[in-house]
Amino acid sequence: MYLYHFGLGELPFTLTPNTNFYLPLAPHDEALAVLSTALQTGEGFIKVVGEVGTGKTLLCRKLLNEIPEHFVTAYIPNPYLNPDELRRAVAVELGVKQAQRMSVQLLTQRIQTRLLELHGKGHSVVLILDEAQALPEDSLEALRLFTNLETETRKLLQVVLFAQPELDQRLAKTEFRQLRQRITFAYKLRAMNGLEVQQYIQHRLQVAGYKGAELFPAGVCQNIARVSRGVPRLVNILCHKMLMLAYGQGHYKMTGKLLKTAVKDTESIEPVNKTSLIAFSSLALVSLLMLAYYVLVINP
Repeated sequence: MYLYHFGLGELPFTLTPNTNFYLPLAPHDEALAVLSTALQTGEGFIKVVGEVGTGKTLLCRKLLNEIPEHFVTAYIPNPYLNPDELRRAVAVELGVKQAQRMSVQLLTQRIQTRLLELHGKGHSVVLILDEAQALPEDSLEALRLFTNLETETRKLLQVVLFAQPELDQRLAKTEFRQLRQRITFAYKLRAMNGLEVQQYIQHRLQVAGYKGAELFPAGVCQNIARVSRGVPRLVNILCHKMLMLAYGQGHYKMTGKLLKTAVKDTESIEPVNKTSLIAFSSLALVSLLMLAYYVLVINP
């Protein structure tokens, strides 16, 4: 690969969520602050929603790594489970013995007993689900019933949902209004802006051990931000391909030409050409003129 060519100790732009590469940019730091505050309250559901590739799983792992010691966590990375499978997965995470062999009624009792036991020892319990948009509808209801377990002063279980926007669409249905009302804290992850993309790229190179001259000029970073729409996963894909191309050509600096080639080779990114930019600008101008006409003529 290109590690030796650029003097890198490891690959800087892999797709595997690695908390060693975490950069405290505003979107993720704000989300962590919301999660920290919400967990301290001890109430209900907490929801973090973001588009594909915006770093939800990385944020989830960051939370798992840094959650205070008095928390006991049950982590479900793939929640495409029916209610029975979900209960048993939670029970296993909480250390309930022989959870796979019990009847549903006994399992529910054992989960409650375990939660009371942990509460008595001063622990707070949080159930964390990644990719929560994959939860079947009956499992969403089972999840809500979990939060009915409580003492007179505190919920025995908090639930943190990391999900794509499709979860919001599902929760908007009437049948989920009870669950929706229990979401006490919510945060929507946004993509990175141009400056954040530049910081992100430089940070990952630094963590990977790069110490040479500037690899990604500011102008190239801005173009990467534009074509990737600021989505971290797409930034990683483009930067990785650009480094591979530069290595193959014996270059040591990223260029617009390398970016153009990387974009063409990436299915999830549509090439942005001058024609489309002109069309977009024209459409924006027409919209502004129509708005001005409405304000000044129709509704003065």
